[in-house]
Amino acid sequence: MMSGDRGLQVTAPAVSQALGRMPDLFVIAVGEQAAMASALEELQNADRLCFVAASEVVEMNEPAAMAVRAKKDSSLRVSINQVAEGAADACVSSGNTGALMATARFVLKTLSGIDRPAIVSALPRADGHVHVLDLGANVESTPQHLLQFGMMGSSLVRSLEGIREPTVALLNVGSEEIKGNNTVKAAAELFQDSSLNFVGYVEGDDIFNGHVDIIVCDGFAGNVALKTSEGLAQMLTRTVQEEFRRGFWSRCVAVLSRSVLDSIRRRIDHRQYDGAVLLGLRGTVVKSHGGTDPVGFARAIEVAHSAAKNGLVENIRKDLDEPVTQKDTA
Repeated sequence: MMSGDRGLQVTAPAVSQALGRMPDLFVIAVGEQAAMASALEELQNADRLCFVAASEVVEMNEPAAMAVRAKKDSSLRVSINQVAEGAADACVSSGNTGALMATARFVLKTLSGIDRPAIVSALPRADGHVHVLDLGANVESTPQHLLQFGMMGSSLVRSLEGIREPTVALLNVGSEEIKGNNTVKAAAELFQDSSLNFVGYVEGDDIFNGHVDIIVCDGFAGNVALKTSEGLAQMLTRTVQEEFRRGFWSRCVAVLSRSVLDSIRRRIDHRQYDGAVLLGLRGTVVKSHGGTDPVGFARAIEVAHSAAKNGLVENIRKDLDEPVTQKDTA
């Protein structure tokens, strides 16, 4: 509850929104108890809320190692402990990404067969959305890591969206087989020999105009793509608003076009895609944007609720137990 740039100003109204939308949701609010109680004193669904006190807060610019070692009673650490102890099915935080990943990995550990957790989220496109990973947990990745990302991404899409054989592609500088660095080329060979529904390479424009269900890349490329898409959406929204305010006739057209403009705004609103799952852990952890608002944080809670309700972690565990190399040639 204390996480993100604005803490309770965002998380408290978001909790209220989420409880109102999901009747089977129960929230464990972790943080400074008096402040939380004050922020949520008018909550209508108080019977589905309880408080767990935490005396410390991990700052947004705090080194991850320091957060793990020195702040064992931080709201971030206590929240993840709730998942490890079985008191909660999922943890949602908009706090320090490095500290969240490091703490979650230290407390929950990774699933067997997974070397590194990855961050995955949906990004909007014209005809729906695409899941992209890794979005920043691993700046550099080996071909084996990329294969593991593809396996976990496939499990997520099967679990949350019911697509039996989601299509998987590798992000590259071209779609031709000869293009790409050695890591991507080696990863493509692993993908081709796996049981994944691998469709080859895609380029950056395919993130928003393509048709594959999952795009796999290292955390450096993925985070650049994520931040670029958010910045572009914000720029387009601001530009349209400025143009419609230029003069009297522009304002008249804006009034007549309001319903269309609102529809476009909703489709490219990055808050509707808030909530990135930290895949590969022995528990569900969801990361919301540090600068998010109540709409975005409530959406992240919905993502965590869906992941827990659909047994995402257990499904990944089962999929990892099945052979993923050597396609069935019968």
